[in-house]
Amino acid sequence: MENQTCSQPEIALPPVSNSSVAVNYFKQALASGKHWYIALLESIRLWTDESENYQGEDYRYLIDGEAFDWILLAGRICDAVDGMIPEKEKNDLLFHNKPPLELTQEEFKDLIGPAKYHQYLNYFYGITVEEALVQAVREEVRKERHANGLSYRRDEEDDTFNRIYGETESALLKLFRREKHYPLSGVMNLTRLKEFTYWRFKYRLKKCEKARVASDTQKALRWLRKHNIHI
Repeated sequence: MENQTCSQPEIALPPVSNSSVAVNYFKQALASGKHWYIALLESIRLWTDESENYQGEDYRYLIDGEAFDWILLAGRICDAVDGMIPEKEKNDLLFHNKPPLELTQEEFKDLIGPAKYHQYLNYFYGITVEEALVQAVREEVRKERHANGLSYRRDEEDDTFNRIYGETESALLKLFRREKHYPLSGVMNLTRLKEFTYWRFKYRLKKCEKARVASDTQKALRWLRKHNIHI
């Protein structure tokens, strides 16, 4: 009888977390006197975890595997060094997206790394700008209704989404949940809402002409500037 060797099935090991490496770098950089914002961006460059459970909360830093929520990660890293950085500057960054230092796009890119910078742009245009577009069009709908002597109605939201996507929000949400194999009902958490926004962004790119996409993007950027939101 011939000897037979049974090969063991390969076990897919989870990726090794380096969160402690990134946080320790941040602490050491602060101790050495480096500006906390620069140290933070360098720590973000080191970070590799796409998600984690931290202090009982689930954090998703990479939406749909493409869009990097760098502010969420910044808050996570800052939380690990509570009291070591200026509170007001930290809050301005995390809650108002106002950094304590003005950096060029190239400087920001060099500090967090090209790969994360590309993912950051995906988040900015796919989530931040997409939400701004909804807000801008919603304001247009309300102004038109007010000019015509109409009061607020619940179908304002339907008008807003129809103008942007050609579908109502409820119809898009149903498509999104089916495509992602999510439950067709129930409240969505913040991470799932961000994922829905990013899905809408990609849906719009597929459905709309390039000129319309460019025009809508400029409208959203103007809305962000008008409301003094750092871009």
